[in-house]
Amino acid sequence: MPDIKQYLNGYGPGVIAQVEQLVTEKRLTDMLRKRYPEPHELSSNRALYDYVLDLKNTYLKKSSPLSKVVYDDKIHVINQALGLHTQISRVQGNRLRSKNEIRIGSAFKKMPLPMLRMICVHELAHLKEKDHDKPFYKLCQYMEPDYHQLEFDTRLYLTHQDYFGDLYH
Repeated sequence: MPDIKQYLNGYGPGVIAQVEQLVTEKRLTDMLRKRYPEPHELSSNRALYDYVLDLKNTYLKKSSPLSKVVYDDKIHVINQALGLHTQISRVQGNRLRSKNEIRIGSAFKKMPLPMLRMICVHELAHLKEKDHDKPFYKLCQYMEPDYHQLEFDTRLYLTHQDYFGDLYH
């Protein structure tokens, strides 16, 4: 049996008890489907790149350019969170070149668009703010006002996958 606290670390006992009740009573699926009736259609790396680039150009015009945005089969949700932002620096001649890449776990190819947006916003925020501190979360909320609710709902979605499988099968 999966550990109910796996994705809910840091939430209070009352919240965890409510989620346990939703799982036990098998009401989590209905709740999530009611809020998020269908998955997104951004299944290709190109579509994901275009989506993230549009977000970046809307909210972070002056930030460093993105060289790559892809779904990555090697990202394991528990160990490495939901996505990764990496900055690769290389020396070319007498110049230092920097490339920014965003990798989203392939497990999220079938999730609801608002949840994918939350993950993309999180990784984009790392272009400006490296640490998970108050300015970082303020930037996340600037790009996605429902950021915190979507982060919690994503944790519910992951809990659902562990207990019941894919939400949209």
